[in-house]
Amino acid sequence: MIRALIVDDEQMAREEMQALLEATGEFDLLMPCANGFDAIKAINEQRPDVVFLDIEMPVINGFQVLSMVDEERMPHVVFVTAYDEFALKAFEEKTLDYLLKPVEPERLTLTLSKLKSMLHSGQTPHYDTPDLKRIPCSTGRRVKLVDVDKVECVFTDLSGVHLRTADSTLCTDLTLKVLEQRTPLVRCHKQYLVNLSSVDEVQLHDGGTATVLTRSGHDVPVSRRYLRQLKECLSF
Repeated sequence: MIRALIVDDEQMAREEMQALLEATGEFDLLMPCANGFDAIKAINEQRPDVVFLDIEMPVINGFQVLSMVDEERMPHVVFVTAYDEFALKAFEEKTLDYLLKPVEPERLTLTLSKLKSMLHSGQTPHYDTPDLKRIPCSTGRRVKLVDVDKVECVFTDLSGVHLRTADSTLCTDLTLKVLEQRTPLVRCHKQYLVNLSSVDEVQLHDGGTATVLTRSGHDVPVSRRYLRQLKECLSF
């Protein structure tokens, strides 16, 4: 069975796609998602084989979801859209396929054939994704989008990944690896990234480690492994 995740902000569209996929007898359907933020979390935690992903969604659209998922966890992606003008864009992003709403069973059969071929060959998906300009963070039942240039540092602990700005600390479902690869944030420690434009002072310690002090007073550790790289980035 193919583990599939449906992502669409419209309940009727989710239900229609679920009925189509169930009718094929080929899919093990995960709990569907109504927005891109929940989709990122579901992909990271449940590792679906394929995501049937709506493009036009509020806050985080389908293209942005792709840019927020670690390549190692990236499933195959089938865009589902009611808008023809997005079809070419879907192929430019090198997704597996796209389906136009309302989805016809015959067209879904072609997508399923292509998907099974890709899974059988063991070919892993790779998509050309843009750099991130904003990072989604959960604040209770809301999603706050934080501009990357407002982030002073990012760190991970047992409770998850956290962003620190000048006046707050927020949680995100994006991984450190994604943030390192798709933002200007620089790795300075196994568990930390730092925004170079927020660095106010670097305190060097014996043993080849250091501490960065940000403009708003946050302490960020620098391990011996990353100190040389940080010095080069700061030109000292």
